Amino acid sequence: MGARDLPMGSALHIVPCNSIHSFFMRFPIDVVFLDKHGKILHMLHAFPPWRVGTLVVGARSALELRAGALQFSKTQVGDFISFEAG
Repeated sequence: MGARDLPMGSALHIVPCNSIHSFFMRFPIDVVFLDKHGKILHMLHAFPPWRVGTLVVGARSALELRAGALQFSKTQVGDFISFEAG
């Protein structure tokens, strides 16, 4: 929140999380909601600033990305995302 942009290739993983808001944000974001296994349950494309998202039943975390990243990567509901220590 308060940032002017989200650089391509960066993301914010919020745990635990099953709903988001974009209050105080200055730009739209893509969001994926993941279950405990990393399966994508729901996606938001170019979620605009100053909005409240819906509650995603079964979601354990949310991954916020630069708007357009989901379309660019052809990510779909049902895909799995894994995280590696780096």
